[in-house]
Amino acid sequence: MAEKYISKKGRAWAAMNITKKTFGTISTGEEAVLYTITNEAGCKVELTNFGASVVSLWVPNKNGELTDVALGCANAADYEKQTACLGAVPGRHANRIGKGVFTLGGREYQLAVNNGSNHLHGGNRGFDHRLWNHTATQEGVIFSYLSPNGEEGYPGTLLVSVAYSLDEENQLNIEYNALCDQDTVINLTNHTYFNLNGHHSGTILDHRLCIHSGAFTENDPECLPTGSILPVEGTPMDFRQPKAIGRDINQEDVQLKNGSGYDHNYVLGNLEGAFILAAEVLGPKTGITMNVYTTQPGMQLYTANFIHTCNVTPKDGGSYEKNSGLCLETQHYPNAMAHTNFPRVVLRAGELYHHITAYGFGVEKGL
Repeated sequence: MAEKYISKKGRAWAAMNITKKTFGTISTGEEAVLYTITNEAGCKVELTNFGASVVSLWVPNKNGELTDVALGCANAADYEKQTACLGAVPGRHANRIGKGVFTLGGREYQLAVNNGSNHLHGGNRGFDHRLWNHTATQEGVIFSYLSPNGEEGYPGTLLVSVAYSLDEENQLNIEYNALCDQDTVINLTNHTYFNLNGHHSGTILDHRLCIHSGAFTENDPECLPTGSILPVEGTPMDFRQPKAIGRDINQEDVQLKNGSGYDHNYVLGNLEGAFILAAEVLGPKTGITMNVYTTQPGMQLYTANFIHTCNVTPKDGGSYEKNSGLCLETQHYPNAMAHTNFPRVVLRAGELYHHITAYGFGVEKGL
C-alpha cells in the first residue's frame, strides 16, 4: 500500500512517499508492520511499530550515493530476540533508576531490577518490546501506546505518542507527547545506533564527534549517576572540539572503566526547553555528517560497548561488533529521582509531556 499526502499547512509533501508492509510476527502471533518514508531527494527511513523503532535510514554520502546509517534487524522476530534496544523508544523511563526504586507522592515504587542492581529502559518488557498502534499522516508516521497503570511497576495510565517525519533537508524529526491520569515518572528517548560510514562498516571509533557541553553526570561502577556533575575539561569526556571517538576511549580513566567505554549523560544546560544544537558527528569514509538538535536537558553518549552480547541478528547478514554504533540519546538525566539537583522526571496528572529531537544529515563541510 503506497500513499501520498499534501500537508494541510500548505507545505509541499506531495513528493513524499509513505508505504506500509508486513514486518513479520512476534512470539504472540501478532503481526508487526514496517513503514517507509521517502522524500523527494530519495532519502528514506524505515520504521516499525515494534518498539516504535528506526530500522534503517538511507542518506546520501559525499558521492551522492545512499548509505544506510542505522543499525537494525530484518524482521520483527529478530527485534524481539535482541536486548540492545535497537533503534527503539525505551520507556516508560529510559536509562537507569538506582535499585529500581523511587518515591512519588509519599509512596515508594519498586520497579524491575534488570541491569545489575538497577532498573534500565523501562524494565523487563519496556516500550521497546511492545507493539505500538500506528497511523500515517500528511507528514509522517505516528506511533502510540497506552501503558496501563502498574505496567512494569509504574503508576498511572500513560498515553504516549511518537511522531516521525522526514523533511526535504534530510532531517529526521521525532516528536514525543504523553499524558497520564496520575502522577508518574517519564523519560523518553530514541536509541538508534548510528554508523555514518554504513551500518555494516565496522566500528565508529574513527567518527569525529563534537558535543556542545562542558559537563557530564558522574557514573558509579554500575554506570549509574551519583548526583555529581563534573567538568569535561582535562578528561577523556571532553568533546567540545571535534575529535575521533576512539582517540581517548582506551585511556586509564575511572569513568571510561565504569562505562566500559562511553556511556555517559552530558549536561546540555537546556532547562527552558529551547531547540538547540547538541552534537555534530562526521563519518570520515562517507563524508556523511549528522547534527543532533533537541529540547531535552541531557544527552547520553553510548558507544555500543555491549551490543555484541545482546543477541542481535543484523539485517544484511554479518554481525555487529563492539563499538559498531553510536547512540546520542537526548533525555533527562538518569537516576533523577534520587538527586534533587537534576531536572525533574515527574509528569503530573493531566500535564503534557512534550519534547522534540531531530537528526539532520549532510556531507562534510569541515567538521
